[in-house]
Amino acid sequence: MFSSYKYILRVFLFMSGIFSVSTGTFAEQGIFPDSIKLGQSLPLSGPLAESGTEYRDGAQAYFTWINSKGGIHGRRIELISIDDAYVVEKTIVNAKKLLDNDKVFALFGMYGSANYEAALPIIHERNVPSIAPLSGSDDLRAKSSPNTFWLRASYGDEAEKIVDQLTVTGINRIAVLYQSDAFGKAGLSGVEKALKKRNLTLAGSASYNKTTNDVSEAVKSIRGVAPQAVIMLSSYSPTASFIKQMRLSGKQPLFFALSSVGYTMLHAQLGRESAGIAISQVVPYPWNRTTPVVRELESLPKNFQPKAGITYTTLEGFIAAKVMTEALRRAGAKLTREKLVAALEGMRPYDVGGYTVTYGAADRSGSHFVEIAIVNNSGNLMR
Repeated sequence: MFSSYKYILRVFLFMSGIFSVSTGTFAEQGIFPDSIKLGQSLPLSGPLAESGTEYRDGAQAYFTWINSKGGIHGRRIELISIDDAYVVEKTIVNAKKLLDNDKVFALFGMYGSANYEAALPIIHERNVPSIAPLSGSDDLRAKSSPNTFWLRASYGDEAEKIVDQLTVTGINRIAVLYQSDAFGKAGLSGVEKALKKRNLTLAGSASYNKTTNDVSEAVKSIRGVAPQAVIMLSSYSPTASFIKQMRLSGKQPLFFALSSVGYTMLHAQLGRESAGIAISQVVPYPWNRTTPVVRELESLPKNFQPKAGITYTTLEGFIAAKVMTEALRRAGAKLTREKLVAALEGMRPYDVGGYTVTYGAADRSGSHFVEIAIVNNSGNLMR
């Protein structure tokens, strides 16, 4: 009788396996015979719609090209993008929807420091891999998040590059304008750390509320300390307003912004007044055809390329998608989240094409690449 029971059990398990294959169900959610589902929440409307859209489109360009070649191990990559308008509460709702309703395999390209910080408890609770979130927060990187694999350099890396470039030319009266949230405070901390390294302190700092973008009080405060340079940890609209008001007040410090500023819209608001503004960048110059990854994006069929063309942000999305795809390839055909994490940890280093990414068992930083671009008199970014 016991033998009969074991026989029935074996038959049941065998039939269950057939049923699983025939219905296309797999042990890991988001994995299907012909597709892999990835999910992201990012601003496709609101004040950072341009940046969010370009990041998504740059990534989608690479995924579309890979899918046209048969995908990865016979599976196409499906990217589900949900708009959060850069609102933290919407990011939380979207993250739950992506995992509970859309059943994505992994998160990819989540957007914003405060937004990602709010989503981290969900990521930890569900034990889901999250690749290339668009945030430079050093505070978030310092938190234990074994499933988060950063890509871009941190705000600390950007601040270090800017402060180094200023101080080597004798400029040491440096002030900071910052957005009063996790993004702004993270950048402020990075600037203070870079100055402390050189036995310097801030000449002054002032914040603004991102719900109003009113920088008038910040202008008064920073104007009063007569800085030689101002580092602006802000999006394009308050940055443009700050620069205009500072110049109208008769102050002409050097203006430096972080990569997250959104240059295209900044230039649209400032016009010729954008000349001379310096912006730190976390991916290679996107108009340099000698860089392999730039040539790769440029060589895609026109209908695959981002609508905005090749920009710093579309290139960053393209690079992120290439890293994600390479990790999926290395993880093998029998894909699991555990295998994906192991594949990412094995990228030490991985050359994307003139841009190097490094991960490891205790290293989730990705890249520390930073360079400075300056707006010329024609309104173009030049290195």
